[in-house]
Amino acid sequence: MASSHIVKTRIENRLPIAREGIPFLIIGIVITIIFYFSGLIIPAVIMGLVSLFALYFFRDPVRVNNVGSDAVLSPADGKILYVLNLEDGDNPLGEPAIKVSVFMNVFNVHVNRIPLSGRILKIAYNPGKFFSANLDKASEQNENTKITLETDNGQRVVFLQIAGFIARRIVCWIDEQDQVQAGQRFGLIRFGSRLDVYLPSNCKIAVMPNQKVNAGVTVLGYLK
Repeated sequence: MASSHIVKTRIENRLPIAREGIPFLIIGIVITIIFYFSGLIIPAVIMGLVSLFALYFFRDPVRVNNVGSDAVLSPADGKILYVLNLEDGDNPLGEPAIKVSVFMNVFNVHVNRIPLSGRILKIAYNPGKFFSANLDKASEQNENTKITLETDNGQRVVFLQIAGFIARRIVCWIDEQDQVQAGQRFGLIRFGSRLDVYLPSNCKIAVMPNQKVNAGVTVLGYLK
């Protein structure tokens, strides 16, 4: 876990770009300038485009929501892959649940946000493989960080940051026992990935497969 100051600057970021992207942007700009003044125009143009992509990929727009405490927000930008009813307890929630999966491609905002307010009970990092994040087996076999949250009224929700075929870097800025707010930044995954959310089985779902969602804004469902 990084120092509390570093964590706070990432969670409360006021820059238009996530701080993890700044080194990529600076390196790209420096190399572009070196190529340009060396007379290597084509390489300079290519590196300039790479720098612009880094700025685009790590963008971190301001998000504002005005929802009730029972609303579960999407933790990621992207597209809904699945909404599955899990009738047994063989899932990270440990009881019958509803699983909502959000797939992020390389063009989505990759800063992740807390789905609802509460306390972080547990964070577990699990090493694994790097299958394409839109495959069924990615949910169980890929590298992931599993986060268990408890609301003020004792309901639990589990959400997973899941690495993909290209994404090889999961970043989580929160820690166990942290009090968090719905829509708050909590991490990111580089270069295409997926987030799974496990909700209580009586949750009223408000999204459907193939629907586009925005982190910290789109409501996935409502707790009862």
